[in-house]
Amino acid sequence: MSLFKRLLNPNYKSEEKLKSSDTSKYFPEEKLPIDERFTYHFNRNGGKFLYCENWEEIIESFDNILLENDWYERDVLCLDDNLRSRFDGFNLNFNNQSSSTFFLSACESLVSNNGSILLCSNQVKEKKLHELPSNFVIFATTSQLVENISEGLRKIKSKNKSHIPSNITTIQDFETNKEKDFMSYGSSTKNLYLLLLEDL
Repeated sequence: MSLFKRLLNPNYKSEEKLKSSDTSKYFPEEKLPIDERFTYHFNRNGGKFLYCENWEEIIESFDNILLENDWYERDVLCLDDNLRSRFDGFNLNFNNQSSSTFFLSACESLVSNNGSILLCSNQVKEKKLHELPSNFVIFATTSQLVENISEGLRKIKSKNKSHIPSNITTIQDFETNKEKDFMSYGSSTKNLYLLLLEDL
């Protein structure tokens, strides 16, 4: 199509030429907004992302996750009493057993520069990632988006001034069949669903 435009219109300039003439090579690259960067990296890591505008959509998305995976009437590891009450009514057996079908939890931050989920002992207590079920359902809000891990750690510190939580970790690998390399050595792969509620 662009070939015909060039042949038929002598004043036609390609988009590449227009872009290069508008910006200099010394001009800094335009950065994507924080939410778009997180979405891009999170999906590239293999995570399943469900954006919800209100609590009704969260409940509907959670119901769809249970239906898709046949997780009704299963054991669920949930260490957060608030989440247990919010997601009550799905015939789930909430417990503290690592052998549960999936792990339901909140998180500390959503890290946009690598698409990872930042957790600490507020969510996982003293359990290590490999001790948790291989399936995760994480509930988060858009106000939890941060640029990088350092910013996420600062938020943890400012929120918990009297007692800084321990066991701080990130999950970044969400594809179980992805080929491993030396950079992913020691990381736990989790099948992860993210329920993201708009709160800004």
